[in-house]
Amino acid sequence: MQSLLFYFTMKFNDIEFSNGKNTQHSAPKKLLLLALSLVFLTIVPLYLLTTSRSPLPSPNVDISDLRNIGIVKECDIFSGKWIPYPNGPYYTDATCSLIIDQHNCMKFGRPDTEFMKWRWRPEKCELPFFNAKQFLELVRGKMMAFVGDSVGRNQMQSLLCLLSSVTHPEDISHRYTADTTYFKRWFYADYGFTLATLWSPFLVKSRDTDPNGHSLNSLMSLNLDQADEAWASQIENFDYVIISAGQWFFRPLIYYINGQIVGCHNCYMENITAVTMYYGYRMAFRTAFETLRRLKNYKGITFLRTFSPSHFENGAWNEGGNCIRTMPFTSEEMKFDGYYLEFYLTQVEELRKAQKEGRKGGLKFELLATTEAMLLRPDGHPNYYGRSPHSNVTVADCVHWCLPGPIDTWNEFLLYMMRKEAWRSFYEKLQKTIS
Repeated sequence: MQSLLFYFTMKFNDIEFSNGKNTQHSAPKKLLLLALSLVFLTIVPLYLLTTSRSPLPSPNVDISDLRNIGIVKECDIFSGKWIPYPNGPYYTDATCSLIIDQHNCMKFGRPDTEFMKWRWRPEKCELPFFNAKQFLELVRGKMMAFVGDSVGRNQMQSLLCLLSSVTHPEDISHRYTADTTYFKRWFYADYGFTLATLWSPFLVKSRDTDPNGHSLNSLMSLNLDQADEAWASQIENFDYVIISAGQWFFRPLIYYINGQIVGCHNCYMENITAVTMYYGYRMAFRTAFETLRRLKNYKGITFLRTFSPSHFENGAWNEGGNCIRTMPFTSEEMKFDGYYLEFYLTQVEELRKAQKEGRKGGLKFELLATTEAMLLRPDGHPNYYGRSPHSNVTVADCVHWCLPGPIDTWNEFLLYMMRKEAWRSFYEKLQKTIS
């Protein structure tokens, strides 16, 4: 397959380097390339179907449907429902040694297993199973970073386990930072692939402001017009960036722009204008996207992973709330509205602006709309069955997600979008070449 891809690349180059001259041989070359491309569009879907090493059986997918994923038909994979899948997950805590204690619900005695036996089904199409070999081929020689808070790292940990059926990476975090808890880098030598997580819960510059010191709900200040250098200074050479933020914006925050206070959320301070948390959320994503667009050497694809809902019941997180459900909600039981929808719409509005501006410079910004699916999964959190070095074990974790669990679907979404983007790029290049 790699040689086939190389062959087509060379054929593209043969024509592109002709400097637009209309020689007597150019028309036959273009016709030949078109014919070969049609063959390619048939062979690749067959390759993708037959090289799956997933522990799960392949769904019944028509080849024409697979081919259309990135070329003709657009399928909304983000709207659908959870259906029973008794075969279970791709991996377990016994087969993946890379699960950290915070997500390792089975290690710490979670008694039920049904939460691992559901699969997301889009309304009008099939979501392909995760194919680790295919993913690794797509990212061969490339770099991918998850930028955001610990839920972003949660997705990266899921990806590590999904890829473990093919190969294991080397932890190279210590080569780049002394803080190897919040800033991780893994290297897959067989594929020349680097996977990283860059801790930045607000995406913008932040600092502690509370006179009583830092705590889970202490006052902090955000410079909404300055990207956090913790990620911005390292991101330029990455090929894929998955960016996200969420739960930290609920805390008391003072907002600054151009070094001046412009408002605050839940700070209850005199002479400071009270604004909603959505204001800070919007501005943080706007600054993050603008930063990526302005980086001289950044040529990567940016994926916005949308707001990840928590599911505290019987009280707030600091008032004895927990998440003891063992089954998903139906869409009738849990509506996609309220602050979940407001957070989601705020993100998507800023993404659309970034897409419009990004096209001018050849940058691509894509959507990973996970909110609707995860809103229906109150059963997927660790609750009391996870351990973090910095957490109070008496506080239920209804924010992060068990591994294995429904968060593995995020990486099914990611692979689907990466495949679609690869098809789109190939097709666009094909059109330019034969036009």
